[in-house]
Amino acid sequence: GVPRLVEWHKQRATSGFAAPSSPNQSECSHLQKLHRGSSFSSPVVEHVSSSSSSSLKTKTSIEPKGKHGTGALDVASAMSPAACSHVNGFKVDNWKQNLRVIYRCFVWSGSAETRKRKAKSCVCHVCGAHLSRLHSCLYCVFFGCFAKKHIHEHAKSKRHNLAIDLLYGGIYCFVCQDYIYDKDMEQIAKEEQRKAWKLQGTSHLFAPAGIGERYSTWEPTKRELELLQHNPKRRRITTNCTIGLRGLINLGNTCFMNCIVQALTHTPLLRDFFLSDRHKCEMKPNSCLVCEMSQLFQEFYSGHRSPHIPFRLLHLVWTHARHLAGYEQQDAHEFLIAALDVLHRHCKGDDNGKKANNPNHCNCIIDQIFTGGLQSDVTCQVCHGVSTTIDPFWDISLDLPGSSTPFWPLSPGSDGSVVNGESQMSGATTLTDCLRRFTRPEHLGSSAKIKCSGCHSYQESTKQLTMKKLPIVACFHLKRFEHSAKLRRKITTYVSFPLELDMTPFMASSKESRMNGQYQQSMDTLNNDNKYSLFAVVNHQGTLESGHYTTFIRQHKDQWFKCDDAIITKASIKDVLDSEGYLLFYHKQFLEYE
Repeated sequence: GVPRLVEWHKQRATSGFAAPSSPNQSECSHLQKLHRGSSFSSPVVEHVSSSSSSSLKTKTSIEPKGKHGTGALDVASAMSPAACSHVNGFKVDNWKQNLRVIYRCFVWSGSAETRKRKAKSCVCHVCGAHLSRLHSCLYCVFFGCFAKKHIHEHAKSKRHNLAIDLLYGGIYCFVCQDYIYDKDMEQIAKEEQRKAWKLQGTSHLFAPAGIGERYSTWEPTKRELELLQHNPKRRRITTNCTIGLRGLINLGNTCFMNCIVQALTHTPLLRDFFLSDRHKCEMKPNSCLVCEMSQLFQEFYSGHRSPHIPFRLLHLVWTHARHLAGYEQQDAHEFLIAALDVLHRHCKGDDNGKKANNPNHCNCIIDQIFTGGLQSDVTCQVCHGVSTTIDPFWDISLDLPGSSTPFWPLSPGSDGSVVNGESQMSGATTLTDCLRRFTRPEHLGSSAKIKCSGCHSYQESTKQLTMKKLPIVACFHLKRFEHSAKLRRKITTYVSFPLELDMTPFMASSKESRMNGQYQQSMDTLNNDNKYSLFAVVNHQGTLESGHYTTFIRQHKDQWFKCDDAIITKASIKDVLDSEGYLLFYHKQFLEYE
């Protein structure tokens, strides 16, 4: 039974694709798993879809109510759904061995051989598409697209109610219409995933992205289990509710702080951390910024609609970042970095005893979410030796056309001409243009010679930056404010930025593949681990001397709101994408948990 599964896919991979309408009966029985007593019926729980960058389950639409588009709070009380009972029809005969084979060969793919097999054989049996959120039936040999509903059609026609996501190994039940949790299946998934990680050697802090970060699932304590049993009712948040949306009073030129607070309070993993009360304070609470942020999250998600007055937050910021003290207008980007730094330093005790003053060995919530690894390769122009360093970062600052730094457009149709030190653009500038410029090789010149360890002398060299490790939340800082000895101005160049961003071309692993002259469908591409979704945009209106900050935030999937201090209004996607953009916040679309 089990060897035939692998052999069947090997034959398909070597003989070419021929999409059957559905597997025949012999193919369906090769795993010795017969569907018993379960039927494809109406859902037993309310059907919801999950936003890729949020753990809140949502429906599909939200309607504005009231003057500023903030609908009435609609938090329904509902009993927590029981565990899925439909897995019992799958747990027969050699189900554990069969599930291990599927995980090993078509999900985690630890060895080079299994990765090749997955790339060749994992195609939709209906349309032949690759990488289209494929799911594999657990009862027979069938791969189908989830987005195009081919796996749904198979499940309905064959009454095969369980399928496995070939990207991340989640088990989907078509009766419950949701991904389910089963302790036995989860244990098998963890074991096979660890084996794959071991084969690929991904234990280093800055291991190449594409294999997935490892985040622990919540394990309730005995006390928490008792509380759950005594409080069976659950609060269900739907897309009709506006919980989490709350204005902030401007305390006097503090819009720079308010806009960052809005972005942070709508960062999904940061929200989950603070709302689950995981901070262990080792300072005096009245001087701890993490404690204040925890209280701020409670205020935002309490259901109150009146604007919040963040006077304690402002006082703590002035105390711990004195360069921001005073009622003068400050830079929102500078506040973001200062806030992350203070939060990082105050997170002692939250990272299992690891040093919070060493970004390379810190596991606090700030570093888990915002820290990435930037690889710098300096190549000697004489011996071509390469010196590599990897540094942590919290944000990526990008030069813009119109600055004193020469900018060469890289989009198709751009001519790259430079006049008076500024690029002449034949087309619109995009965020991708800025990232390509950021990661292109740069000749350091004769005035910046570096001592080469191979030549043992100072030589000219080139420097190239790439992403070694991507953060969960990528913050892009568009350098709109230029300060120099002769010039102080704001750059208003429009930069087009997407709702979804693929960072694969800017990875160190992609650069190495290009240098080797080999094209290979890497795990980066297979797993889509480098894809991000936009969830917050900070804008600056006005001039360098006088201006105002606002924030667009995504509350639910494709539902946007504009936060202008105390006023919250409904916004369209067009409003967001047409805005100037100063700070762009992107969240990874997929996370892996162990």
